[in-house]
Amino acid sequence: MHLYGTQAISEDGHLTIGQVDTLELAKEYGTPLFVYDTALIRKRARSFIDTFKKLGVKAEVAYASKAFACVAVYQLAAEENLSLDVVSGGELFTALKAGFPAERIHFHGNNKSIAEIELAFDSKIGCMVVDNFYEIQLLKEISERRQQKMRILLRVTPGVEAHTHDFITTGQADSKFGFDLNNGQADEAFQQTFNHEFLELLGLHCHIGSQIFDTAGFGLAGEKLIDKISDWNKTHEFTCTVLNLGGGFGIRYTEEDAPLEPQVYVEDMITVVKNKATVLGLKMPEIWIEPGRSLVGDAGTSLYTIGSQKTVPDVRKYIAVDGGMSDNIRPALYDAKYEAVIASKANEPKNELYTVAGKLCESGDKLIIDAKLQDAASGDVLAIFCTGAYGYSMASNYNRVPRPAVVFVENGQHQLAIRRESYEDIVQNDLPLTLKKGE
Repeated sequence: MHLYGTQAISEDGHLTIGQVDTLELAKEYGTPLFVYDTALIRKRARSFIDTFKKLGVKAEVAYASKAFACVAVYQLAAEENLSLDVVSGGELFTALKAGFPAERIHFHGNNKSIAEIELAFDSKIGCMVVDNFYEIQLLKEISERRQQKMRILLRVTPGVEAHTHDFITTGQADSKFGFDLNNGQADEAFQQTFNHEFLELLGLHCHIGSQIFDTAGFGLAGEKLIDKISDWNKTHEFTCTVLNLGGGFGIRYTEEDAPLEPQVYVEDMITVVKNKATVLGLKMPEIWIEPGRSLVGDAGTSLYTIGSQKTVPDVRKYIAVDGGMSDNIRPALYDAKYEAVIASKANEPKNELYTVAGKLCESGDKLIIDAKLQDAASGDVLAIFCTGAYGYSMASNYNRVPRPAVVFVENGQHQLAIRRESYEDIVQNDLPLTLKKGE
């Protein structure tokens, strides 16, 4: 069985994380429960940052917090000297609430509202990643009215397709994100922002996809961006100070996945950018990257309690858990694959084949199809690995199911990071019917 981070199996056969028994966590905090191995998050962050330092390249490693956002994880990111990507006013507000340094916050999004842009200016964030011409106009109007500067990057689509699921590929030409690098849109965006009195154009940004297991796509995208920067340098004497190559670094969900170590992605990016910049006679820009899933994905484990079971003769065995697509929509949305273990039987052989079903009223609410597991009984705690990215952040109250609690563990310690929702939480914004009944 593949174990992640500080996961281990105790002498009594229990799965532990951060030297804490998962059965004790389930007993104290209830299930469903997200458990985050904060030591693994710290290790990953340091791997990215230290590689840039070792190679003497100025950089910012920004946590792409859409993967999982809350006050505590933002504070953890700040402790590890990460920068931060936010994609909404809610994420920005949470980061500020956490005391995250505003100058290290980058604001993304393809349809930022006026209120969100105003909040960014009020907060004096470090950078706005500009996505479209509408946003350029808003930024001009707001910055001029406020007489306040904003540093910006232009997000471009370089036409590079990562080998990944269609739904999470964002760098190709047909994308809702960014200015196309090949049809003149990026050039027009440059013309509209370069030398503006209050918009400081730092450089370019791209993001070519997610769950990427090689470095070729990043290299090709980097070369395309530097070629464009070289064009603008020749025609307008533009100096690019920042090149942001995005994120999308893959993690291991199942034995079929073979991700690279963080330093490999970084080393190859630096090599490509350095070589290309040297050939074109350009100054080496600062490199920014945006790991999200690769920081928190395999650091998260979901704990569930097994309830009902059903056997369909000659077809399959079902076990149902007390969560499902309300706390992990990825299997239904992306056909995402996971591995799991019965937490109290972690050292026993996996001799049974089950489909793990959720409790939501949807036939597609299946977390794992044909999971190899130990013999399961009602009341057992099931641990599903690698649920730290896009689990809680995409969770819903479908069927009016409360969202789970989130716990952080490290060095034998554990703390509640997000309280479990109650039924009262769910109805707190509901209002009674006041319309008068028609005659």
